[in-house]
Parts: sequence; C-alpha cells; structure tokens
Amino acid sequence: MIATPGGHHAERIFSTLRNQAATAQSVVAASWSRSISKYGLDPEHARPPQRLTRGEFNAAYEQLEPLVRLAQGTLDRLFQTVGDAGCCVLLTDRDGVPLDRRGCPGDDDDFRSYGLWTGMVWSEASEGTNGVGTCLAEGRALTIQRDQHFMTRNIGLSCSVAPIFDAGGRIIAALDVSTCRSDLTAPVLKVVAAAAVEAAQKIEARNFRETFCDARIVLCPETGRGSGGLLAVDREDLVIGANRAARLAYGLTDERLAHPFPAGDLLNGSSAAGEDLLAAERGAVQRALSRTQGNVSAAARLLGISRATMHRKLSRLGIARPH
Repeated sequence: MIATPGGHHAERIFSTLRNQAATAQSVVAASWSRSISKYGLDPEHARPPQRLTRGEFNAAYEQLEPLVRLAQGTLDRLFQTVGDAGCCVLLTDRDGVPLDRRGCPGDDDDFRSYGLWTGMVWSEASEGTNGVGTCLAEGRALTIQRDQHFMTRNIGLSCSVAPIFDAGGRIIAALDVSTCRSDLTAPVLKVVAAAAVEAAQKIEARNFRETFCDARIVLCPETGRGSGGLLAVDREDLVIGANRAARLAYGLTDERLAHPFPAGDLLNGSSAAGEDLLAAERGAVQRALSRTQGNVSAAARLLGISRATMHRKLSRLGIARPH
C-alpha cells in the first residue's frame, strides 16, 4: 500500500469498509472496522497517543516487572539485530503500554514524536489499527505497514509485533519492532518480523521455565499445529503445566491441567518425545542412586518421592535394584 496524506487516507478507509467482503477477508480492514464502529475513532484525529501518569505507569510496570527483568538479554540481542536498520524495540503489557524500550539516540526524537515511547498507550481502542494494538486484539503476530495504520498521523510507521503468552496460555505482553523509515523493503520487513517472533518465543519460553522452575520441562514434538510446545512434568511424571503451543497441539485446557495426569498419556504417540522423557527420567534416577551410593530409600528422599514410587520407577525404567 502507498501512503496517502490527510483526508485521502481517511477516504480510502471508508471506501474499503463499504466493501463487506474486504472487511471479512482482511485483518487490516477488520481492524479499521473495529476502530470506527466499536471504538468510535476518527482517522484524522491528530492528537498524540495517550500517556499514562507516573503513578499509572509504575503500577503497570510493577505488575509485569518479573517478565521485563527476564527479557532484558533478549531485548538487547534483538535490538543489536534490528537497530542499525532504524528500528526501535518495545516491550508492552497486555494493554499496549510500552514498559521497556531500545532505540538509537539519533532516532529518539522521531520515535518520541510518534509516541513510540514508554508509558504511551497503543491499544487498538486508543489508537485504532496499529501493530501493538491489533496484535493484542487478534492474538497473533502481524505487521502493520505504513498506511495500513488507522490514524493518518501514524502512516509513516511500519510495526512488526508478536504476542507473548504467559504460562497459562493467556496474552501477557507484546514485543514490537517499529521503524519510521520509508526505504525498508518488504523482504527486510519480513526478516524484522521473523526476528520479533523468535525473540517473543524466547521470552515466553524462559518465563514458562521460571514459572515451573521445580519441574522438568519437556519439549513437545512438532505437530500440524506448530512447534514450540512445552510441558512441565513433576517428579511423578505428571503433567502440571503446558504453554500455549502445547495446549493448542494437544487440546489441553485449564480444567484438564487442574488434575495432573501422566505425561505418557500425551507422549506415547510420539516416540521421540517419549524417549526424551524416559531418558531424562532414567538419568535423574541414576544420578540420585549414584549420590546415595545405591541406597534406594535415600535416593527416593533426594527425588522427593516415596520408596514405593522409587521401586516402581526402577522396574519401569529397567534399572537394576542395587544390592
């Protein structure tokens, strides 16, 4: 799409929305429709994005601080990848408020003028169609390029955004890479978008591991529903947690996970995942026996399980009982 100034942009939006088929088939058109009919926004409104008060920002930051903290290294590496292309990196909360940011000092004035700064509100309800807000509304990674934005004053931006889901599969944040350069080609923007998705997945995976820090984390095999599935398995080989990808792959719900069940019930159909799980379990048992000089009762205590459970594990894993 070629950016058009002023009223021409608004005219194009209204013209597109008169075609109901376009609204049904296009993510951008559907978002434009929400911007007008649901949120009552005007594409020619020139006001800057809403800014939180200091107290509101501090409250929002405090709520997501653990995620912001563990994301620092990933944000640094992502910015090292995209910063030279004139991009800034924003980590937002689920309401579309940037809580942390990376950018080159030479580009700061431009990004600040657009409102791509911490404490600003980039929800779809506030700004209409935009990378952060529409990503959060749709629950998926996407790029909103220049005049795909709803507000005329935002059509100089291209924003690639990926959602970040918490350990329960709910959207908790978004990772945005934005540029106000007009010379970035479509292939370059695709690379930027892929980098944003990869970084978001890394943050999400680390947050899942932190949430289930006392459990064994099992990487699920790739399925038709995608890759990146993680299961949290306790010492009794019961599934106690699953990230969004695993939930989608295996049809897991909060209700199912509220009652831990054997990991084998999910993984027996996948030899690779099943073998990985057995190998990890066998290694844990053998290490416990080694540390206790073969004392089964002491090894069971070390693993946090009963002696009877330990004997069942020895039989199932084919480990000879020490004499």
